[in-house]
Amino acid sequence: MKSKMAMLLVGLMTLGLLAAAPAAAETSLVAAVDTPPRMMNPHGDDSDAGLSFMANFFDGLLQRKGPDGKLMPALAERWEHPDLLTWRFYLRKGVTFHNGNPFTAQDVKFTFERLKNPEVSEFLNTGKSIDSIRILDDYTVEIKTKKPIPWFANNLHQIFIMDKESTEKRDPGDVMIHPIGTGAYKLVEWVKGSYVRMEANENYWEGAPAIKKVEVRPITEASTRFAALVSGQADIMTGVPVELFDKIQANPKLQVISRPARRSIFLALGNKPGDPWSDIRVRKAMYMAINEDEIIQKVMRGHATPAAQIPDPPTIGYNAAIQRLPYDPEGAKKLLKEAGYENGFEITLTGPNDRYVQDEKIAEAVAKYLAKVGIKVKLDVKPKSIFFPEVAEGKLQFYLIGWFDGTFDMGRTYFKLAHTRDDAAGFGGLNGASYSDPKLDQMLEATADMVDPAQRKKALEELNRYAMEEKIVWIPLHYQEDLYAMQKGKGIVFQPRPDRWIVYKEIGVK
Repeated sequence: MKSKMAMLLVGLMTLGLLAAAPAAAETSLVAAVDTPPRMMNPHGDDSDAGLSFMANFFDGLLQRKGPDGKLMPALAERWEHPDLLTWRFYLRKGVTFHNGNPFTAQDVKFTFERLKNPEVSEFLNTGKSIDSIRILDDYTVEIKTKKPIPWFANNLHQIFIMDKESTEKRDPGDVMIHPIGTGAYKLVEWVKGSYVRMEANENYWEGAPAIKKVEVRPITEASTRFAALVSGQADIMTGVPVELFDKIQANPKLQVISRPARRSIFLALGNKPGDPWSDIRVRKAMYMAINEDEIIQKVMRGHATPAAQIPDPPTIGYNAAIQRLPYDPEGAKKLLKEAGYENGFEITLTGPNDRYVQDEKIAEAVAKYLAKVGIKVKLDVKPKSIFFPEVAEGKLQFYLIGWFDGTFDMGRTYFKLAHTRDDAAGFGGLNGASYSDPKLDQMLEATADMVDPAQRKKALEELNRYAMEEKIVWIPLHYQEDLYAMQKGKGIVFQPRPDRWIVYKEIGVK
């Protein structure tokens, strides 16, 4: 009987929620994902894992779709940018929240004002950048920023709109666990550490999604996640570990889907005067001492591509002319000798051990390569929950981190990761080694009001060249590869997104 039902349901897992008659059956999906949600407050977690969950319960004014992440209308049908500081949004009519409340400009104003509250928001930079929000009518809202932000609209797919009326009335604790959005799915049940169950919003403004019931099982341990897929307890799996890729690919019941990731993995260094690595010759030597091709082959099992910069090709400011420095340990030793460090020096390499693909092993490999040219590296790897607050403090010497820009604009990347730290202005918030270069700051600030695409592209490409070739702000390693696996022959139509979000309305059924 079970096999017959599975055939009638094009092979998707049913979760025991099926009606008795095939005509009333509903398509269901079980997803085994690598990271659990921290909360259901859409503004309280700006990680890609958290936003992936929220994108199913909430909508932004805009959204990104397709393999290239094209920016498209969502709760705003269209928008205008009449001057450098003003953004005007014309809202979609007839949209309701999951509780039945109508979506209006009041909800937009409430949402963007909420971003300024540090008790509920990790989008403080966006919130604090806003000067005023004016409601022109129920379906038109005008936002003015304090200074020009060319990428303001590019970021709105991850600023999710909340229902003003219910959010203000509910207990803050309830807001943290019960999402009320306009999204394609409604929360049914969330058992922390076990599963998140959701059901389709049949009144969704974009049309009801094809998959009616979804159960997301966060399983952080890769082998356990793999076991759930192999045993048929899950239909799709995220975060396929590179060491299991060949095993999954050899399984006739499974299909592996891969795509080049937008995320680059790199090493960040401070440049405090007096530190050996403030010398450009030392920075070059460290770069040239690392055999990135071998890291890709042995650590990443071939599932990465060498990087020469931090932005990826779709990002404004990516400069195709920038080339990696060659692997040259003898040349590295020569540069160290010229800089007065023939006998090397000591440095601490910090990094996470549970955030990026093979992150701890990459850090170990880097330490070994540097040791071969005389640089003594103390490894300090730790859980991401400890590592990232240390990055935010700006007191590290040398650290491994990954990045892709959700706005597809390198200017935002450099303001966050490389501008001299300035808490009042909101610059350098993720500049974990407190790198500082006045010329870089000046070049970056000069792009702040550049809205002409051609002018902006040219300026950011030159800034990127200066940073990577003349200053070696960072030592680039590689771009990751996103790996997914799913059951074969079960009618699931899945195309990975560039941001790694799993948006279930985008998954089809044959």
